[in-house]
Amino acid sequence: MDRRFITVLGVSLVFALVVSSVFYQMTARSGTVKKADITDQKDVVVTTRPLGVGVMVKPTDAKVIKFPADAFPKGAFSKVEDVLERPVISPMLLEEPLVEGRLALKGSGLGLAPTIPVGMRAVTVRMNDIANVAGFVLPGMRVDVLVTGKPPSGDGDMTTTVLQNMLILSAGQTIQADARGQAIQAPSVTILATPEQAETLTLAGNEGRVQLVLRNSSDQKIEKTNGRYVSELYGTGRRPASEPRPAPKPVVTARAVAPPPPLPPPPPPPDQIIMIRGTQRTVETLPRGATN
Repeated sequence: MDRRFITVLGVSLVFALVVSSVFYQMTARSGTVKKADITDQKDVVVTTRPLGVGVMVKPTDAKVIKFPADAFPKGAFSKVEDVLERPVISPMLLEEPLVEGRLALKGSGLGLAPTIPVGMRAVTVRMNDIANVAGFVLPGMRVDVLVTGKPPSGDGDMTTTVLQNMLILSAGQTIQADARGQAIQAPSVTILATPEQAETLTLAGNEGRVQLVLRNSSDQKIEKTNGRYVSELYGTGRRPASEPRPAPKPVVTARAVAPPPPLPPPPPPPDQIIMIRGTQRTVETLPRGATN
């Protein structure tokens, strides 16, 4: 047999063995990684259907699936029992992990109550007390509250902004927006407020006419306004009550002036002699003192 052929055959066999060994090691390593990925997983509780605000989680609303341990959501649960009978405070999608921040405490109630943060209040305003934007509102909108009435120190109606950037929690019995974003016509709205703001809103509703003004939810700026009197609409330029009124001008009284001295009496008329000669009449004036 040709010696050259044997050499080539031997080199080919050695090369084949090296390639096979490298391929085997790569395959074995990949299988080890996949096996590690499969075994390094944790149970996580997810929703079985979309859940809205105020919904109480039932056994049919949650299930357990496998989730990579390195991507386990913060605050998630591994047992369905941990989420049962807890109200949802933020809308959740299908198969979304249930986390602590999206659920209220067990026993905190149903509906709107679990969505109220600690230290805040929910104030409801009747629809007949308020004129909304086109008569419609949506939960989650941001509004300013205006009140129109007659201030105690004024003699005419005035409109002023009493609260700004207020969050609407519900429209009537609806506490979440429609999936299509449709407006809701409701007999009342509920606004999230601090205790002080709740007092202001209640007083405004009792003492005047309240109106909501819609604003962009991303606009967090608080504007300073002076309010407007009804007389300003007619060009009389009434000064708002918040502005200082000008000080009245002092009244200057006239001083007593002495009467002028009396005029001297007119001199007596001069002495005259009237002489008549026939049809002629003449008057002669005598010098003063000539009659003496």
